Amino acid sequence: MSIDTEVAALRKVSLFSGIDETKLRLLAFISERMEFQDGEDLCVQGDVGDSAFIILRGEAAVIVDGEHVATVGEHAILGEIAILCDMPRTATLRAIGTTDVLTVSKENFLKLMKEFPEMSLEVMRVLAQRLEKTTRDLADAKSHS
Repeated sequence: MSIDTEVAALRKVSLFSGIDETKLRLLAFISERMEFQDGEDLCVQGDVGDSAFIILRGEAAVIVDGEHVATVGEHAILGEIAILCDMPRTATLRAIGTTDVLTVSKENFLKLMKEFPEMSLEVMRVLAQRLEKTTRDLADAKSHS
């Protein structure tokens, strides 16, 4: 996959949708491209969160306490909460089929956020949306029990 292809894929990630191409090229350049085979773990719940993952191709299962809770696919970013909050991984991510990802180190991710404040704002917006959805889902689950 070329850097142009990676930039095009990054543009489709909601977290980076408002970031200009030059910054996306930098992100692609400082990221490591990795391929995971079916059943291989990208990260394990409880481990130190030292990187974020951007799925370029394929899918990953999100597993919490041994239970499959979600499936995520192309253009999803995962693992950013562990590096932003300096906490252990909250879930295991397991490849479903062959899965290509860009791995962004904690150091590089934080450096980008510091250099490009608009990226920090986008990160906050996406995390706030996830929190709102989780709160709504919990309220729905509680009302149905």
